[in-house]
Amino acid sequence: MSSHLADYTVVSPDAAADHYADSDVPGEFRPLTELLGAEQLALTCIRVPAHSDFEQGTGHYHEEIEELYLVTRGTLTMRFGEEIRHVSAPAAVRVGAHTPRSHRNEGDEPVEMWAVSRKRGNPDAVKLDAFWEASPSAAQHR
Repeated sequence: MSSHLADYTVVSPDAAADHYADSDVPGEFRPLTELLGAEQLALTCIRVPAHSDFEQGTGHYHEEIEELYLVTRGTLTMRFGEEIRHVSAPAAVRVGAHTPRSHRNEGDEPVEMWAVSRKRGNPDAVKLDAFWEASPSAAQHR
């Protein structure tokens, strides 16, 4: 009888480097794709403290990929194009390519969100400066 080793990886999001640790961006951005050895999917854990504008008034869109956002804790204020929605955990959000998007936490509870997309060899995100006005309920800096 032969045995087959499973092809899987388990990691904690805290094992991934926080790309914003040495900045004044309020929150954490922890890409897990490489640690997982993922071949087809990209995964990032995003944590946004209470009353924080993680994207600092900016937004972005993607040229080719759609994204899934899994809100697992708290409530996000999310902007999709011209529409603003309050998205509370638990929730799954799909955003198509070319749709401008951004998010911030105007609430009292921290937010945890997971961004999932198709893995690409090169980035296709386009940043949008001054995407929306500052919120009096969400600081743009630590």
